[in-house]
Amino acid sequence: MALKIGILPVTALEQNCTLLWDDETLEGAVVDPGGDVNDILAAIAQTGMKLRGIYLTHGHFDHAGGAAELSEKTGVPVIGPEQGDAFLLGEIEATGRRYGLTGGRNCVPATWLKHGDVVKLGGADFEVRHVPGHTPGHVVFLNHERGFGIMGDVLFNGSVGRTDLGDYGNTEQLMEGIRTQLLTLPDDFGFTSGHGPGSSIGVERRSNPFL
Repeated sequence: MALKIGILPVTALEQNCTLLWDDETLEGAVVDPGGDVNDILAAIAQTGMKLRGIYLTHGHFDHAGGAAELSEKTGVPVIGPEQGDAFLLGEIEATGRRYGLTGGRNCVPATWLKHGDVVKLGGADFEVRHVPGHTPGHVVFLNHERGFGIMGDVLFNGSVGRTDLGDYGNTEQLMEGIRTQLLTLPDDFGFTSGHGPGSSIGVERRSNPFL
């Protein structure tokens, strides 16, 4: 199988909603549908993929605001993040209003994820690693066979996740998670982030000023 990947920036915050699908079976998944659900549905239709799962890296409204609506319209369950983000998923509507963004809905996943779980995204196996600090329940998805991961708001091209968005942020915890869970990956391990362009572990190891 060939794993196909599409990135769709959504909401005014241009959060990277990721679509993954197997080009043979067309089984697919959406990661972090933060909003603009009609655009996500149009992208799913364009790929021809059969949506099997809606996955969340963490509970911030720009990543999870469209999950409940997408699940309702497709009948596909929301999975993740780790349960430490339950309070954030329950505050999506209120937080969105503070940022001037409406339309997001509070969300209760069908399944919480935990460190070491393995999930299928687009027919491929992805290891779940719990990397808190940006939020308490943040997870990342890693496919070791293809050397590719989805980092959410933990690691960026040239930056790392913010820890000043609430009293739950923890810089020391975030950096420890990056060191032990991500920088142990091979240099050629590529990834997408929650915002902006993707990168690789080797590039960030060499040039990311926060590391």
